[in-house]
Amino acid sequence: MNIGTQAVQIGLEWDTRTGAVSVPVYQTATFRHPGLGQSTGYDYSRSGNPTRQALEDGIARLDGAARGFAYSSGMAAIANLLLLFRSGDHIIVTEDLYGGTCRLFDKVFNQFGLSFSYVDTSDTGAVRAALQPYTRAVFVETLTNPLLKFADLPAISAICKENRLLLIADNTFLTPYLLRPLDQGADIAVYSATKYLAGHNDTVAGLVTVKDPGLAERVYFHQNSVGATLGPQDSWLVIRGMKTLSVRLDRHQENALKIATWLASHPRITKVYYPGLSEHPDHDLMKRNARGFGAMIAFEVDNHALVEQVLLKTGLISFAESLGGVESLITFPEVQTHADIPPELRARLGINNVLLRLSVGIEDADDLIADLKQALEA
Repeated sequence: MNIGTQAVQIGLEWDTRTGAVSVPVYQTATFRHPGLGQSTGYDYSRSGNPTRQALEDGIARLDGAARGFAYSSGMAAIANLLLLFRSGDHIIVTEDLYGGTCRLFDKVFNQFGLSFSYVDTSDTGAVRAALQPYTRAVFVETLTNPLLKFADLPAISAICKENRLLLIADNTFLTPYLLRPLDQGADIAVYSATKYLAGHNDTVAGLVTVKDPGLAERVYFHQNSVGATLGPQDSWLVIRGMKTLSVRLDRHQENALKIATWLASHPRITKVYYPGLSEHPDHDLMKRNARGFGAMIAFEVDNHALVEQVLLKTGLISFAESLGGVESLITFPEVQTHADIPPELRARLGINNVLLRLSVGIEDADDLIADLKQALEA
């Protein structure tokens, strides 16, 4: 069954008693036991809630996973996954990843004895060269933030299987609609569901899918023990958003290609990062391994003064952090989303003082181009 159809159907089968088409919001902390030593399957909402369960079952189906898990944010989801490891373990990580993830690794989990090596995970040779005796996992962003490099998951998976490593894929930019990491060898996929999955800039959530049932039990143990779970109202909002995932992403991508093509021809733009453009170095690989190119664009303007002008002059496009909602957003990674990456690493990667990141929404593409055109004018 097509993923778009599966997404529409999430939660539809849940309330068999009333036949409610929209899964109910089970706004309860606890559940009454039918008898001594008996349970309905739900006891306390930290351990399990029917609305959250509908979401977790839904994302598991979309990703082809044994189980899914919903958390209070994408960062909470990643933090819970790091509890799979112990002091002394080493993890290979995508180098140009979201700054908040870098902060979590280097300023939180480093103090508990985990170590991290940052490499270009679009280069499988670099991944292999980073292996150490205590390497236990590779953590990749399938499409990196903000420079939009694409990871060759089957090739990285082969390295991981050869060395008995877990492969964890942050698939936030692509979602299961465009790429299913577990089908390409990943053991775990993680999402900031705040972004494209929920899709409306109105809730914060994280999702995880796990391929192996035994590993899924370990993930559930940590989810229940730590308790950074998603509440029922936010679970309902994510379900509501996911039902339109396919139609939204189709429009997002249509707009993104049109805008990226226009930006590439503008005299004030010196570089455009968008894998849907044929000149992008990962275009052919992504065309083979994914169902689309996503709707994130990064671009460089010709001088730093133009950065503030664009951020403040755009009208339809909001100067705001986050991404993946129906509204277009623009941000300045160097001082916003990626400020926690060390300056020398930012400079080497190209996260510089002329780079802007655009999350393309579903507005009319011509209106968005007109907004960018007037913002770029002196």
